Amino acid sequence: MARVHPTALVDSAADLAEDVTVGPYAVIGAGVQIGAGSAVGAHCTIDGPTRIGRDNTIHAHTALGCAPQDMKYRGEPTELHIGDRNTIFQFCTFSRGTAQDGGVTRVGNDNWVMAYVHLAHDVQLGSHVILANNATLAGHVHVGDWVIIGGLTGVHQFCKIGAHAMAGFQSHVSQDVPPFMMVSGQPLAVHGFNVEGLRRRGFSRERIAQVKQMHKLLYRQGLALAAASEAIAALKGSSGDPAGDEDIALLLDFIAASTRGIAR
Repeated sequence: MARVHPTALVDSAADLAEDVTVGPYAVIGAGVQIGAGSAVGAHCTIDGPTRIGRDNTIHAHTALGCAPQDMKYRGEPTELHIGDRNTIFQFCTFSRGTAQDGGVTRVGNDNWVMAYVHLAHDVQLGSHVILANNATLAGHVHVGDWVIIGGLTGVHQFCKIGAHAMAGFQSHVSQDVPPFMMVSGQPLAVHGFNVEGLRRRGFSRERIAQVKQMHKLLYRQGLALAAASEAIAALKGSSGDPAGDEDIALLLDFIAASTRGIAR
């Protein structure tokens, strides 16, 4: 049996793995699934349908699986899915999806989510992401792997932030942020690329040099977006590192799929 504090309320229709721990005064509703090794802190509220994977740590006063804060929502059966090994700190709020999108708000693996973070309906959060205190992601936002979002940063609905990007403290993200780039401010501006993050992730010198060149073509040469994209595509095969071509494809695919325009 899961180790449930006697003051907690767990619905009989919830499914908790045998070694899950539930702290004092937590409330876990019907349709909630929590995987092995996960811990739910005091005063948490988890509504269903919500699926939470293995080895997650959910700190006190967090509210997960809340009804979406969308005036179009009419009680449709939407969901929240959370992967494995996530750490979610105090007073975070994650909403379920909406029928107008895929119906699922999704969180990947190995994320570090600090206090008071809000993930609105239909957010798609990758893996290895760091969200600092009070970061707020509006509806339908997509965030790639290894992204860092600074404290008190707001991300406008439908925006996308590409893998390995970084948004500084108190940024106002209202356009798509391409992979690898560092942005901050209001209005939002690009201030280089996330070179330190790439080093920490084991990118070779050749790959980092190519990302630097892609940043230069996109932001420092005065090229129109189409011309910059062509110049970046021409770099294929030049880095000497096979993963370099994957980096080119990641950036170009992101630009092609952008619906709000990229931050420039």
